[in-house]
Amino acid sequence: MFVFVLLVSIAAFAQHGRPGEAPARPAGGQREVGGGHIPMRGPAPVRAPHPAPPAPEHRVFQDQPGHPSAPHVHTQNDRWIGHESGPGDPHYHLDHPWEHGHFPGVVGPRHVWRLEGGGPSRFRFGGFYFSVAPYDIGYCSDWLWDSDDIVIYDDPDHPGWYLAYNVRLGTYCHVLYLGS
Repeated sequence: MFVFVLLVSIAAFAQHGRPGEAPARPAGGQREVGGGHIPMRGPAPVRAPHPAPPAPEHRVFQDQPGHPSAPHVHTQNDRWIGHESGPGDPHYHLDHPWEHGHFPGVVGPRHVWRLEGGGPSRFRFGGFYFSVAPYDIGYCSDWLWDSDDIVIYDDPDHPGWYLAYNVRLGTYCHVLYLGS
């Protein structure tokens, strides 16, 4: 009887997921954002003939019903929603790119890192420290800073920045490497 109750409890918990879980699955059964999906590559560089005008102070990235209001990646085609501002975006300008050096860990989908604590201003994983770009802090408010899995990608448009992709939620933000 105990085993039966335990199995039923586990099944019920699995259906409800963790707080901040990615949007529900569409009729086809696959999540459109997040849910463990890892993009095979980071975003392509923006090919703009001239620097784009500055983005508004708070952008909303909900491109479809049920998608997050944060920068995110579509699971069907690995399309990075919200990475269109290009290299001229003043929100990601750094006077001294790579001030703390380049991140020496694995970048890209070959390695998933587990967050080990902290918060947006300073967090860690694998002995490395990062901080979220001030402009992006509102987009990672539902991250679990002590247990979420993330993948680090190079940012092709903003020198000195990386993109931290949250595997559970399918959202991402710009992060700065602070050292180890």
